[in-house]
Amino acid sequence: MPFASYQQALDFWFGRVNYEQRSPRASDLKLDQMRDLLRRLGNPQDGLRIVHVAGSKGKGSTAAMLAAVLQRAGRRTGLFTSPHLCRVEERIQVDGECIRPEELLVLLEEVQAILPGPPPLEPTFFEIATALGFLHFARRQVEAAVVEVGLGGRFDSTNVCWPVVAVITSISLDHTQQLGDCLASIAREKAGIVKPGRPAVSGATAPEAAEVIRRTCRERGAPLRELGVDFHYDYEPGRVAGGPAGSIRRVAPRVRVVTDRRTWPALELGLLGEHQAANAAVAVTCIEVLRDEGWSVPDAAVAAGLAGVRWPARLEVVGARPLVVLDCAHNVASVQALVETLQASFPPARRLLVFAGSSDKDLAGMFRVLAPHFAHAFLTRYAGSARSTPPERLAELLRAGTGLPYTVCPTAAEAWQAARAAAGPDDLICITGSVYLAGELRPLLIDGADRRDGL
Repeated sequence: MPFASYQQALDFWFGRVNYEQRSPRASDLKLDQMRDLLRRLGNPQDGLRIVHVAGSKGKGSTAAMLAAVLQRAGRRTGLFTSPHLCRVEERIQVDGECIRPEELLVLLEEVQAILPGPPPLEPTFFEIATALGFLHFARRQVEAAVVEVGLGGRFDSTNVCWPVVAVITSISLDHTQQLGDCLASIAREKAGIVKPGRPAVSGATAPEAAEVIRRTCRERGAPLRELGVDFHYDYEPGRVAGGPAGSIRRVAPRVRVVTDRRTWPALELGLLGEHQAANAAVAVTCIEVLRDEGWSVPDAAVAAGLAGVRWPARLEVVGARPLVVLDCAHNVASVQALVETLQASFPPARRLLVFAGSSDKDLAGMFRVLAPHFAHAFLTRYAGSARSTPPERLAELLRAGTGLPYTVCPTAAEAWQAARAAAGPDDLICITGSVYLAGELRPLLIDGADRRDGL
């Protein structure tokens, strides 16, 4: 039966098992049901030219860079990412435009219609999301689809495609309950997206991870290009400061990429941080591989795409006097990148932290990295997920490992309000710890602020 309303369709979708809201067991990760779901829908992924992107951190930013470059090259480009910040429609985009509710409604009705079987299917929230993305890209006749892995790689729902190129960004300890507690085991899962005979690009430089990816590609006959071996980069940090009348002064960062093919001219980046320069180097090398595959991507499109890419809540500056930085760093490696960028690209200032995190993360490790760089922490929780750690527990972890003063706030909005009240005009407020926290607060932060970088 057709859904009575768009909200009813969303209720059907969000009512499925959702491993973004609760962590899956390793045994929950499998592809049989995903393949059956797509078979019933006509295997829309088989007609798409896909760039498949996995990694512990940086995969969303790298996917966004690639989509921006390909769009600038004149290709109709799909982008599938997860999770969303504020609206579920953000996950599925064509040429930078989110899928419209009326389009999503039609696709959800198609999915609902084929579930009874026989045999009946019970796909998860993310399996349906993946199917919706492939269906939308097929219907919109995209010429390139950049698809970000959700969790891991080998058993991720997106790993039913045969990509033009597989991309693996950096590897670090994350989702250890599902992927393993060492870099080698995590890299093995990420390398599961590599397909026999298809080229791969890797930004993983940790020796333990790099060797696993290298061996996997060798076994599968997949030509591999590696950061630190086949391509390198130099980074020139950007600068951000508050200006008069609440304005924000910016000097864009730049990256110089040298590959085994050529030396690229200095490229301006729309995203801050040396970790983004590494992601850009991976993206540029991926573009070279796509050129080898016959894709026409002019240098001008590469330059314009990297300079113009916007990826909300990745060191996003959403306020001035005080400077307000919104970031979704959620593991030790990503908070390390965050503090390094704050040091390199922002003026010295008293810094206040607004933090919420998920219970399956190394929160104590994150606090050890963050605490030396902040004067006070406002600890809170995000709404809508059982994975959110109570702020009282965050306080225990912070107190046990650091001497950073803190305030416990029951809600994210109260934490923001408390930090804003405590901040002087020359201070900096950084909000981080989870994409869910960033998504909950972003609508409050951009209200009345510069919306040029808005969704």
